[in-house]
Amino acid sequence: MPLLARPAVAAFAAKAMQRVVALANSRASGRGSQASWFARLPEYTCPKRELTIPTEVGPARAVLYLPAGTEGTPPPPVHVNFHGGGYVMPQIELDDALCRCIAVEAGVAVLNVDYVVAPQHQFPAPPRQAFEVVRWVAEHGGEHGWDGERLSVGGQSAGGALATAVARQALEEGGPSIALQVLHYAPLDLVTAGRDKRAAIPKPVLRPWMADVFDSAYVPDPKQRGDRLVSPAHPSDTVDLKGIAPAFVVTAEYDLLKSEGVAYADRLRRAGSLVGHHDVTGADHGYDAQDEARAREVYPLIAEQVRRAFGEETS
Repeated sequence: MPLLARPAVAAFAAKAMQRVVALANSRASGRGSQASWFARLPEYTCPKRELTIPTEVGPARAVLYLPAGTEGTPPPPVHVNFHGGGYVMPQIELDDALCRCIAVEAGVAVLNVDYVVAPQHQFPAPPRQAFEVVRWVAEHGGEHGWDGERLSVGGQSAGGALATAVARQALEEGGPSIALQVLHYAPLDLVTAGRDKRAAIPKPVLRPWMADVFDSAYVPDPKQRGDRLVSPAHPSDTVDLKGIAPAFVVTAEYDLLKSEGVAYADRLRRAGSLVGHHDVTGADHGYDAQDEARAREVYPLIAEQVRRAFGEETS
């Protein structure tokens, strides 16, 4: 077993990553910087405020984005977003631009969720909390300005995997009803080690050692990595997914995780639940964080799918 795949070492490495990011954010704040994440895609603007959502795992902070012009009108649908970060990085701000774009382009309320992360909270805490958050959102829209009966979920990287887990739990537990799940370069097979996955380029952004840290910090017991809430793209999960929320899957051509995204898209297609699969050519994992031009291409595509999920035509 590689050193970084050992649970204790992976947990230590994950905590070190968290400290480095926290220090970087602190220094940026001290310089009065608006962390470049909040300055991205300035053409998308909307009011936002924070909420705290109660769950059995613990309270989850969330940022609510409301589309302009909804005052005095029927409440808009709601999209719940889960950020990426390998299940270990609490970087909710990474998805600020995406959430603003979806709110503006789709005309929906967006909740960006700051869920619990590993190694402090290992599997199954994050997917369970994510599901409880979505269930709460479905039940409390009248108090906060959205229509909880018109609900979608989505996320990037680990957040996409959590959105997948939410949709699976909703299928198994009879709700809430989810109009769409958006899966953006999500890790959907933790049974297969990162070093056994193949990318289309020699040195992809997501390296095998990173997968060792993320996977082992999140799910220390390899036997649990075949759980349907962790690895729905692995062949060992054979349950019929008929009736699961419709999905829009986005993969990146050079991503180490592309093949599992394609495999899960194929599985959803067979279940009659794939509304679309978009592969971003010439792009790698997390491409949108640095390439604003590509973000401006793909984010509106996601927003369009969200809008269509609620029976709205794009303008």
